[in-house]
Amino acid sequence: MRLSHSLFFTSVALLFGGFYFVSAARAAEGGPPPCKAPASLTDLEQPLPHTAARIAAGEPVKIVTIGSSSTAGSGASKPDASYPSRLAVDLAAQFPRAQVTVINRGINGQESGDMLARLKADVLDEKPTLVIWQVGTNSVLRDHPLDEVSKHIDKGLELIKEANADVILVDPQYAPRVLDKPHEAEAMVTMIDRKARRYRVGVFHRFAVMRHWREASSIPFETFTAPDGLHHNDWSYACWAKLLTAGITHAVTKPTLSAHAAPY
Repeated sequence: MRLSHSLFFTSVALLFGGFYFVSAARAAEGGPPPCKAPASLTDLEQPLPHTAARIAAGEPVKIVTIGSSSTAGSGASKPDASYPSRLAVDLAAQFPRAQVTVINRGINGQESGDMLARLKADVLDEKPTLVIWQVGTNSVLRDHPLDEVSKHIDKGLELIKEANADVILVDPQYAPRVLDKPHEAEAMVTMIDRKARRYRVGVFHRFAVMRHWREASSIPFETFTAPDGLHHNDWSYACWAKLLTAGITHAVTKPTLSAHAAPY
């Protein structure tokens, strides 16, 4: 039986009115915003063949995260709230048959050259299945040449690929102190995206995801950044890990032939 137009619109009004009151209640209670971003922003754009093979076989997966303070966990209330710690929990829940280990090799204040210098000892000697490399922010903040970072990333990606590990690059955060240098930040994000395409490795678009939180979802910076206007807080570390888990999950089910690369 078809609803009359008046009954239909009354039902819709009640439905969306209910959503409104639920949202209003959440806001009144001071609850955290939902963690979300469009799939187009969390798509890593490339498959993770080594990781996919081990997960499909139920074999252990070792992930090593390398980066600076946002990998180390600056701004988190405790070590367990860092993004690598949250990622370990989320991936274990997503892939219970695979023994997923996440090793955090983030060090505060480091730049691409520092990470490259310790890449073998801190990362490759661990025999990782997947390397997640967060890079670029400190070079933007310190006005260091983009070409220098570019060369470091080239060398690092070559070494990781020679070690037969998958790679995900993570670009800078969309945060007030980074946005004080908008042109430098955008140039770094663009360069990292091009590197990922050239080397056919994954990239987590952190800058775009956080911009979505601020601009599309109207979430205040104070909700997802620490008081210093740069680092993440517990909510955004957890959301970063959740969205990265979604990207990894999609990537390990993506056929290898669907990988695409653009000329650099």
